[in-house]
Amino acid sequence: MGRVSAFDEPLKKLLGGATAKVMAEHLDLHTVGDLLHHYPRRYEERGRLTALAELPLDEHVTVVAQVADARIMMFNNGRGKRLEVTLTDGSGRLQLVFFGHGVHKPHKELLPGRRAMFAGKVSVFNRRMQLAHPTYQLLDTRDEDEATEAVGAFAGQLLPIYPACKQLDSWRIAKAVDTVLPSAVDAVDPLPPTLREGRGFVPLPEALLRIHRPHTKADIAAARERLRWDEAFVLQVALARRRYADTQLPAVARGAVPDGLLDAFDAKLPFTLTEGQHKVTEEIFGDLATRHPMHRLLQGEVGSGKTLVALRAMLRVVDAGGQTALLAPTEVLAQQHHRSITEMMGELAEGGMLGGSDRGTKVVLLTGSMGTAARRRALLDLVTGEAGIVIGTHALIEDKVKFHDLGLVVVDEQHRFGVEQRDALRSKGKQPPHLLVMTATPIPRTVAMTVFGDLETSVLDQLPAGRSPIASHVVPAKDKPHFLSRAWERVREEVGNGHQAYVVCPRIGDDAEEAAEKKKGKKAAAEDDAEKRPPLAVLDLAGELSAGALAGLRVEVLHGRMHPDDKDEVMRRFAAGQADVLVATTVIEVGVNVPNATAMVIMDADRFGVSQLHQLRGRVGRGSAPGLCLLVSEAHEASPARARLSAVAATLDGFELSRIDLEQRREGDVLGQAQSGVRSSLRVLSVIDDEEVIAAAREEAVRVVAADPDLEGLPELRTALDALLDKDREEYLDKG
Repeated sequence: MGRVSAFDEPLKKLLGGATAKVMAEHLDLHTVGDLLHHYPRRYEERGRLTALAELPLDEHVTVVAQVADARIMMFNNGRGKRLEVTLTDGSGRLQLVFFGHGVHKPHKELLPGRRAMFAGKVSVFNRRMQLAHPTYQLLDTRDEDEATEAVGAFAGQLLPIYPACKQLDSWRIAKAVDTVLPSAVDAVDPLPPTLREGRGFVPLPEALLRIHRPHTKADIAAARERLRWDEAFVLQVALARRRYADTQLPAVARGAVPDGLLDAFDAKLPFTLTEGQHKVTEEIFGDLATRHPMHRLLQGEVGSGKTLVALRAMLRVVDAGGQTALLAPTEVLAQQHHRSITEMMGELAEGGMLGGSDRGTKVVLLTGSMGTAARRRALLDLVTGEAGIVIGTHALIEDKVKFHDLGLVVVDEQHRFGVEQRDALRSKGKQPPHLLVMTATPIPRTVAMTVFGDLETSVLDQLPAGRSPIASHVVPAKDKPHFLSRAWERVREEVGNGHQAYVVCPRIGDDAEEAAEKKKGKKAAAEDDAEKRPPLAVLDLAGELSAGALAGLRVEVLHGRMHPDDKDEVMRRFAAGQADVLVATTVIEVGVNVPNATAMVIMDADRFGVSQLHQLRGRVGRGSAPGLCLLVSEAHEASPARARLSAVAATLDGFELSRIDLEQRREGDVLGQAQSGVRSSLRVLSVIDDEEVIAAAREEAVRVVAADPDLEGLPELRTALDALLDKDREEYLDKG
């Protein structure tokens, strides 16, 4: 075990308590190994200056620049003074400011012509970028000893710039890395030797030395390539072992039963399934017929017919004597699924009732806000097996809920549903039930291979016949106010033609929200000069529209803080055509199905993410009439926000948009909190750019695990796996 110990040494032993404490609290670095895997974000070349013109707002940055001028300014009638320093680098200028007692040292050192590294958080003051009280290190000092040291440290080298924090800047982290770098020789290499040699990778200790202290750009490239593979491979081995372990679990096989509920259902379907639905159904039915639990992710655009595919899988399981549970993220959605499934099934959903089919089964709803009597009845139907299908929210996971024989769990919109909850429901079967996870958010292949790597994936990528195209346009409300007037005219035209429309706002605008906003907003308002106007609110806008642009139309509101019964009533009226325009928050994003709604106006569209806009847009054009989606924004034409909106307007392909979304958000948000174990383990691997690496690593991992499931012949890989799967991550994967 001696070889591993150097990596496990706590940092406080080597770096001193104060530095180690900051590293632990702010950068989540606790051991020598953690710090050695804290790689530079980028490298400064000694002779090259960072472009000041490209500084990101609100981020901690490190810049190398030259002092153009420095002056002491008095304020408060001479009682206060501040030092203002202007930096330049040929691409732009940056202001530094120091106050009070903090001005003496920089005033002596930061003389015009001096070059230094500066670190701090970029803010805006008087419309100019600035760093307030940055830490700095001179690169060319007049003091001989210091000069020799500084030049020795920096001349001709690639300076690593580390992900830093306010309490600890990049060069202090670099000094700490120097202290622990000798331990790199103890790095345990996780790659099987045949794989490492076959792909010509540098050994791990060498990769660590090269990434932290490169001499050339080739050093960095070789190190990154090697470390990227380590991450991808160890993660894929963890997922492959997870899938392998699942194939060893027992489950009840649910095969075809002729002349059962499914056949009766298919016989009354008014349309034929698409080719895609057939293909995906075969994959699912194949899994259901085996004696180990299915773990499948079903991806499909809004409206691609996922619910129908899932329902047919549920009916097959009911035919084979099992029960099925459909889990929805919200009550509105659970009620909607319940309504649409009972409508699709007709008399088949009335098993045991008068007028019901003798082949039918009971379909029950179980949500938190149900009355006691209805709830008791539903629970009884589940425990006796009377109900073959139950649809509900996470109320289904409570201990009180008992099933007669749970055979299949369908989870709708996995990204809104933690892995713990998925697991709790799974434990309700006598043996692990089959699991089908549905999502309407198109997930790029690489993310599917990492985040959902413990699930097999099926994709529904064609829309059923009869679905109409949606035209999307950006409405620049600030530059061209008449475009917004035209948008409301278009809504009136759609309603005039017998259709309905949605108007979506980012906020509700009720008192509870206002109070929270005010509390949060006081400080933000002072800082945030750019966004003068708070986001539009449902309640305000609905009133304005009713009195103005949409006067005479039946305008209703819907938002998340309404009582579930009221929400349901509004949706019912809208679906029945008793309202013309629904002004809503994103509660309509998931699952609302009104084929007669053809237009959607999204206010402050730049405040929503790409996939959210795509989801919202999927609510229109669900019938035979073409859909229209207007993205209203006050964002500046050249801003990234507008670029995002133009991308959404330009394509209806969710997979294309998910790629754009991923590129703009980077991985952090995509992997999300439920997958924090995976996220924190990705250091050089990019879920966006490294598709080939991830796919190749997955293949290698499957091969390795098939040959040696317990990795007995690969102790180093086991060690790396144990490090990756510390307790939280182990739990995350177990709950997958």
